[in-house]
Amino acid sequence: MILQEVILCATAPLASGSGSGAIILHDIQTGTSLASFKQSSSAPHCTSFVETRDGQGGFILAAQQDKSILNVYNFQKDQLALKIVLPEKLSCIALDNSGSFCAGGTAQGRIYLWEVASGILYNSWDAHYRHVNVLKFTHDGAALISGSDDSGVNVWSVARIVDNDTQNELPTPYCMLSDHTLPVKDIVCGLGAFPTCRVLTASLDHSVKLWDISSQSLLTTFYFPKPISSAVWDITERLFFAASPDGSIYQVNLFRQRTEKHAGQTIEAVGGAGVSDVIRVADEDSNSRKRLITVDQPITVLTISLTSSLLLVGTATGLIHIYDIASHQLLRTISTHKGMSISHLTTMLKPPDLVGHVSLSLNLGSSADAKDIIPMRPVVPFHRMKDSKAREAHEVAMMLPVQDETPGGIPSAYDYPEAEFQRDYAFFVQPNVIGTSEASSARVAKLEAEIENLKEQLGKAKGINDVMWETVVQKIMTQEKQTTTVEGQNNIVSGEGEDDEDHVERPRKKGKIRSK
Repeated sequence: MILQEVILCATAPLASGSGSGAIILHDIQTGTSLASFKQSSSAPHCTSFVETRDGQGGFILAAQQDKSILNVYNFQKDQLALKIVLPEKLSCIALDNSGSFCAGGTAQGRIYLWEVASGILYNSWDAHYRHVNVLKFTHDGAALISGSDDSGVNVWSVARIVDNDTQNELPTPYCMLSDHTLPVKDIVCGLGAFPTCRVLTASLDHSVKLWDISSQSLLTTFYFPKPISSAVWDITERLFFAASPDGSIYQVNLFRQRTEKHAGQTIEAVGGAGVSDVIRVADEDSNSRKRLITVDQPITVLTISLTSSLLLVGTATGLIHIYDIASHQLLRTISTHKGMSISHLTTMLKPPDLVGHVSLSLNLGSSADAKDIIPMRPVVPFHRMKDSKAREAHEVAMMLPVQDETPGGIPSAYDYPEAEFQRDYAFFVQPNVIGTSEASSARVAKLEAEIENLKEQLGKAKGINDVMWETVVQKIMTQEKQTTTVEGQNNIVSGEGEDDEDHVERPRKKGKIRSK
C-alpha cells in the first residue's frame, strides 16, 4: 500500500556518554519497526526532515547534542550519508517544507541560516539574549519564528535575511511577540501563507498564547495550572493539546457550542478578545477533567496523526503512547526504546524509496536501483563562515519535472490506477477497517456460506427433535390410554362387589329393627 502512515521518532540517551540514540520509523497501526538510522543522539527540536516528493528522495538532519556535528541521512540507505561540521553546537534546527533552507539556533542566542543545496551560509546574527529553544518555518517557508529562554518570540522574514543588500546590516525581526514571562519551549505554526497564519507559543509561565501574525497581535491566552513544555495543533485548528513535563496533557477546544432561544444550537470561536482575554484551564473543573490525559512518565514531545484521529505522546522513558483523540483511550504503546528518551516524534507518509521497503510501483530490479529512479536531494557540507564570493558564484542543482509523455520518463512514485488509489485512500482515512474490499467480499461470502451450513444443521436438528417429540408424546398417550382402560375395568369390578354387599346387609338391618 502506498498511502501508509508511519511514525518518525528520534531517541537520545538519558545521560550524556551512556550510549548512542537512533532515528526510527514505525508502522503507526502495528508499532513494528520499518527502518533504523543509528549513530545519532539529538536533543528536542534538533531533528528535522524533508519527505520524498517531486521526484527527489527525502533526507533527515539531526544536530548532535554533545558536539558541533550535523548528521545527514537519506531514506534509501540506513547508514550515515554525510557528517557536517558546524561553526558551533546547535540547540535547535528547522527545515522549510521544500528543503531549501536550514536554520539553526545556539545556546548563546545566535541563529544561522544555510541553503541546503549549496551549503552557503546566508546569514548569522544574534537573535536573542539567551538560549534559543525552538525554530519553526511557516508552511510556505516565507518566515522563520524563534523562541528563546529570554521569553521572547521573534518572527523573521526569510526574504530580508537572504537579501544581498542587507548582508552588512543586523537583521531586524518582522515582529516581536513579547508577552511571555518565562522561557518559551515550543512553537506551532498554523496553516496559511505568511503573514496570514496564526501561531501558538507554549511557555513555562503556565500559558499557551495564540497570535495573529498579520495584525501582530495577541488573540487569546490560555492559562494552565502547570508549566507547558510542548504543544501540538490540530491541522484544522479546531483544538490543541498542551503538555506539562510531569505527564499531564490538556485538550483545549477552540470552539464551543451555545444554545440560543431563537437560533437554537450554534458553534462559535473561543477567545479572540486580545491581551485581556485569558481562559483558565483548571484541573478541578469537571469539563477540564474530561479533557485531561494523565501519563505516568515525563512528556518530551507531542504530535497528531495525519488523519487527526490519533495523539502520539513521547516520554523521557522511551515510550510512545498512542491515544484516540475522540475518546482519550490508550490504543497502544510502543516500548522498544526503553532506557532512552524520545526527543522527536512526528508522522508522515511512508517514503516509496525507504530502505528495505521500496515501493513495488517503482518497478525496480533491486533496492539498490532506487537512487536511479528517485535521486537524492543534494545536501552538501554547510559553510562555517559567510562568504560573499561564494554567494555570487554558487550554483544550485535543479531537477526538472519529467512529463508523462516523455519517452523513457521516470515513473512517479505515486502513480497507480484510480481503483487502487480509491481503495488505499479508504483504508487511509478509515484505519480501523482491516483489509481491502476484495478481502471484505471474501469474508462476507465465507460468512454467508457458514450461515447456510448452520441453517442446514439447524433444520436437521429440528427434524430430529420433532421425531423425538412425537415418539415421546405417542408413548405417553398410549400409556395413559392403557392406564385409563385398566382403571375403568377395576372400577366396574369394585362397583359390582359393593352392590352385592349392600343387598346382603340390608335384610340384616331390617331384621334387627323388627326384633326391637
